[in-house]
Amino acid sequence: MKEKVAAHIHQALQTLRSAHAWPEDLVANIQVEHTRDKAHGDFASNIAMTLAKPLKSNPRAIAQLIVDALPETSDIVKVDIAGPGFINFFVDEASNYQVLHDIFAQGEQFGRHASRNKSMQVEFVSANPTGPLHVGHGRGAAYGASVANMLEAAGYDVCREYYVNDAGRQMDILGTSVWLRYLQACGETITFPSNGYQGDYIADYGRELLAEHGEILRHSAAEAFAGVCADAPEGDKEKHIDGLINRAKALLGDNYQITFNKGLDAILGDIRSDLAEFGIEYQQWFSERSLTQNPDQVARAIAKLQNNGFIEERDGALWFMSTRFGDDKDRVVKRDNGQTTYFASDIAYHLNKFERGFDTVVNIWGADHHGYICRVKAALQAMGIDPEKLVVRLVQFVSLYRGDQQVQMSTRSGSFVTLRELREDVGNDAARFFYIMRKADQATDFDLELAKSETKDNPVYYIQYAHARVASILRKLAEQGETWTPAAGLANLAKLDNEAEKDLLVKLSRYPETLASAAEHFEPHSLAHYLRELAGDFHTYYNAHKMLGEDVAVRDARLALACAVQQVLRNGLGLLGVSAPEEM
Repeated sequence: MKEKVAAHIHQALQTLRSAHAWPEDLVANIQVEHTRDKAHGDFASNIAMTLAKPLKSNPRAIAQLIVDALPETSDIVKVDIAGPGFINFFVDEASNYQVLHDIFAQGEQFGRHASRNKSMQVEFVSANPTGPLHVGHGRGAAYGASVANMLEAAGYDVCREYYVNDAGRQMDILGTSVWLRYLQACGETITFPSNGYQGDYIADYGRELLAEHGEILRHSAAEAFAGVCADAPEGDKEKHIDGLINRAKALLGDNYQITFNKGLDAILGDIRSDLAEFGIEYQQWFSERSLTQNPDQVARAIAKLQNNGFIEERDGALWFMSTRFGDDKDRVVKRDNGQTTYFASDIAYHLNKFERGFDTVVNIWGADHHGYICRVKAALQAMGIDPEKLVVRLVQFVSLYRGDQQVQMSTRSGSFVTLRELREDVGNDAARFFYIMRKADQATDFDLELAKSETKDNPVYYIQYAHARVASILRKLAEQGETWTPAAGLANLAKLDNEAEKDLLVKLSRYPETLASAAEHFEPHSLAHYLRELAGDFHTYYNAHKMLGEDVAVRDARLALACAVQQVLRNGLGLLGVSAPEEM
């Protein structure tokens, strides 16, 4: 009905354009909202006030012109003007029933938008493959997947992508850490570097490497540490690990790739399976290493910046002059030793994204990447790409509590709670919902006990229980030997005449616009909030009204309403990656 009201306003404006010779370039941003107070009607629009300035006229006068020009329709029974120029619309009560017809006709498609013929890439998680996913990564996964699902429902062609950081120093630290644990498994006495990856999983990979390849990678501890400077605290931990990396490459030669790939493949495989078990699927896993292969996309991106006049050589290094685009300082893209930087790879990656033809690119990053947004957008602008086509959303950190104790997380030390452990503890449904029920830019404390509780205070349980409750009503009807059909329910909608039923009808009608707004603003929490409100309204209604009464017509109408609520709950939960159980 909201769309119909907007269409009526649009038609009135078209009539007024011709009759009053309004400017051709006049932009009318028609906004129609549900009213909070029923005394002000069902819908309201501020269109007259938005047109007051460009038309240089009184908003109430403009409102009156619009009202007078509205087309005749049986859907709207009354229109009035309030305050400074709000136009209030009172709709025919029978029109409120249309939403039930729409829900039953469209089913799982209800609320979805037709194709917009626009593509969006959503890149999310993209954790370094140096260890298992932890609970912080889980929030990015739940948020990114929900955003992608909602955008798809909003009519966009969505590609979900994981950027595999399989190049660079952190990967060499991983490969060397695995090799050193392998040497320990071979019987060598190794003092493990403080800046290596410490987790038990690294030791597991070392033992597996020995079982798979025997001692072909073995060298003495003395050889491994020859010429390597001391570790902290006596020495420099960064130089120490870099020295060990160089020794591993020198001693192993081509076989270095064996230990490198062991860590990478094992961890990446674990990440893939962990995310799949969490209900997260990707269309594309993009390798960072592929950017430097044939063709060398990093070199090409730097050359593009250079040809556009935004690269400067300083002391043998190449600098991108990002300050010309608002960055706080210029950035190195190639060091004086000829090695390109992480930032250079990121520039090439984003160039690659847009060359693949995406209309919009959405990056979902951790909160620690805030300073990175400006420099990436600067690089895009320098390459002639509209930086507004890149949308970045930051996901704040998660604090996990066990009782009163906060669990500290550190990838290097290995003392972290994995996403898998969290899922095993609270379940996928609770994890997915709790991760997205607050704004992404707000830090969250994950309450494990609440997530596992079966009470109305647990929002995901409360919503799922409303869905299961409808299924229970239908089972009870069948046990009584009675039948019901949607057609019978839809034929008796006039029986839905109390205020609670009318409120539920209005709430159901708001689902499409809630979904559209949540997708447009990348805010799955607003959809979660809507579902909780809908479930709450239904629980209240159920507790106050007999669903399976003696009046068959009333029963059929109420079952239609209940099943429509169930369908909308199922649709919304599905977009958030949460199941809709029939029994609880």
